[in-house]
This record gives sequence, structure tokens and C-alpha cells, in this order.
Amino acid sequence: MSFPVRSPEYAGAVTILLLTAATLLIGSPAFAALVLTNESFSPVPPLVAGSGQHAVSSITIIPAGATTFSRYHTLQMQTNLMNARWNIQVIVNGIPAAQQSASGTVAFVNGYLLSYPTTSDLALLITIDGTVPDSSQATVNVLTTEEIDTTGAVVPGSVVHVSPAVAGTQSTTTVTFSATPSSRPVPAGVPPTQVPGFTAEAGIAALGLAGSVAITLFRRPQSR
Repeated sequence: MSFPVRSPEYAGAVTILLLTAATLLIGSPAFAALVLTNESFSPVPPLVAGSGQHAVSSITIIPAGATTFSRYHTLQMQTNLMNARWNIQVIVNGIPAAQQSASGTVAFVNGYLLSYPTTSDLALLITIDGTVPDSSQATVNVLTTEEIDTTGAVVPGSVVHVSPAVAGTQSTTTVTFSATPSSRPVPAGVPPTQVPGFTAEAGIAALGLAGSVAITLFRRPQSR
């Protein structure tokens, strides 16, 4: 039995195709759906212009890809509260993991800190303290979350709005989100525990876990 002889050019083309396929497999984004599972305000809405406001939102991240969240994407959060101070706690399987703080109207979380195997339950506990602005609008945007991909576009299913009503208006508090249907159950609750300070160990652990997930994906096919 004889086998056809392939030219070096053919072998090189096959190698390039295999490498490209492997790169796409490892680097494929894990599109996630963000679901608001709990919220609390102090004082309780309606909000009063010029007064301080403390808001806590629990958001569950439901994976729809290779990992809980693409390590190449970014979670962007915005608020219209003035002089806002953020405390963002990542919770994995009910245990506090990475934690970070920020100030201003916009805060970000790197995708590396949110990338875990899909067998993990991932949630965020977002605390915002700020001042309610003077506005003629019926509601104030206390929190908006969006997953941003590598092109700067918003990933569908990742948008969450928390907009309580302002005193003196006829509006009621509105909370909206867009989520991709998933067979994974949403955890019953997230413990409101916070870890002081963002430790290097937590960040390194998240980075290492994200890398191990990519290697696992390359070695075995997805079961989902």
C-alpha cells in the first residue's frame, strides 16, 4: 500500500490551519449573562436630591461559553451618583475572592479576575456610596453594568440597570436586565461578606485559574 506524498507547502498550510484552530479554541470568548439577584438601599427610595445614598447590588454571572467570563473582556460599571466610592467583591462558590475599590462615575473589573471553570458559581457584590444629584429626571441611575469585548462593544445579555425613583416624581424604582436563557440555576443568595484590601495572592490565583481553564479546553472537548 502506498501513501500520497505531500509537498512541504501542503504540510505548512495544514500546520497553520491547526494552529489557527487551536488559537481560536483557547481564546474564544465566554459570553456571560448578568442577572441581578438582590439589591438594597439606605436610605430606602425614593431618593432625595443632594442626600447621601448607600446601595448594594448582588449580581450573578451565568456562563454561556467556555468559562464563567472571558478573561479578555472587561466588566464596566457606571453610576450617576456624585463623588461615588465603589467596593467590588468577587464571590466564587459562596466564598469571597478578589476585592477592589474605585472612585468616580465609572469602575472596571478585569476579565482575568472573573474567569473560572463553568462548574463554579460566580457572583459580584457591588457597593456604591455617593450623593444623589440634582436632576429633573424621575429616576437616577445608581448602577449600570456592561461586559465589554475586545472591540469595545457591549456583549448582549450583560446589561443591568438599577434606577431608583426620585422623591417628588410619579415614577417607581426600575430594575432591568437582559439575560441569555440558561439551564444553570441561579444561586439562592450571596453572603454579604467583604474582604478588606485587594491582595496580590487573589489576583495571581485568578490569573492562574484562568490559564488552567484554557489548557483544559485545548486538551478535551466541551461537554456543554
